[in-house]
Amino acid sequence: MIETAVIPVAGFGTRMLPISKSIPKELIPLLDKPVIQYVVEEAIAAGIKKIVFVNHAQKTSIENYFDTNAELEAQLEAKGKTALLEAINPFPVDIHFTSVRQAKGQGLGHAVLCAKPVVGSDDFAVLLPDVVINPFKSSLEADNLAAMVKLFNDTAASQILVEAVADKDVSKYGIADIDGELTAGASTSVKGFVEKPDLVDAPSNLAIVGRYVFDNQIFGLLEQVKPDKSGEIQLTDAIDALISQKPVEVHSMVGKSHDNGNKLTYVQTFIEFAKAHPDYKDLV
Repeated sequence: MIETAVIPVAGFGTRMLPISKSIPKELIPLLDKPVIQYVVEEAIAAGIKKIVFVNHAQKTSIENYFDTNAELEAQLEAKGKTALLEAINPFPVDIHFTSVRQAKGQGLGHAVLCAKPVVGSDDFAVLLPDVVINPFKSSLEADNLAAMVKLFNDTAASQILVEAVADKDVSKYGIADIDGELTAGASTSVKGFVEKPDLVDAPSNLAIVGRYVFDNQIFGLLEQVKPDKSGEIQLTDAIDALISQKPVEVHSMVGKSHDNGNKLTYVQTFIEFAKAHPDYKDLV
C-alpha cells in the first residue's frame, strides 16, 4: 500500500528570482497558502501518511512551516482565535513529516535516491512541487494522484501521470511512448520515454506531469544510472530500466496541470485558482 510520498524541494528556483533568493519558491503564496501546501494536501487526500522532503541546507524554512510553532499556537488559543489556530494546523495528527538533504544538485533522479534511507523498503509516490492541481475544480481533477495510488495498490503497476501538450511544447518534456491513444482518467502500459525530443521524433504528445507512483525497485535502478553529460542522474533513465523488469503504466490526467516554476505561469495559476475559489471567485 502506498503511504509514503517523496517531494524534492532542494532546487534554488532560479526561474523565480529575485523573490526566490531569500524565500523558497515552494513557500511563495498561492492565494492564502504556499504552493507546497497544495501539493502536500493532494498527497494526503490520496492516502499518504508520511511526507519526505528532499531539501537543501538553505531552505529549512520549508521544514519549519510544517513543524509545530508552540508559542504562536498558545497565543492564538489564549486570544480565542480558533479559525487561525485551525488554519496553521490543517493536517491530520497521523501525518508525519521528515526531511533529508540533497547535498549536491545532481538531478531529479538523485533527489529521489536521497530519500531511500527514510523510505526504506516501501513503495512510494513522488510529487514535484512545481506542479499543482486545482483543488477547487471537479473532484476527478483533484484526485488524479488518488486514482494512481489505487491502480498501483490493485495492480502493482507503477504509475506515471501524463498530460497532452501542444506541439510547440513537446520538446520541453519527457514524452511517453505508447501504443494507440489514451483518454483522460485511463491508464495503459508504456514502452519508454524520450527526454525533450524534437516534435518530429516524439512518439506522442503525452508529457510527464510530475506525479509518480513507484515500485521500490526504482531505488536500485537509480543507483545504477550513470550521470548524463551535465552530471545529473535522470529519473527517466531509471524508469526505462524499470519498464524492462516490472509493469509500468502511464495515467492520463483529468483536467490540467499548473506550472508554478516560472513567473508567467505562476501568475496565470494564481488568477485561475482565485476564479475557482469559493471565497474569491466573485472578486476576480
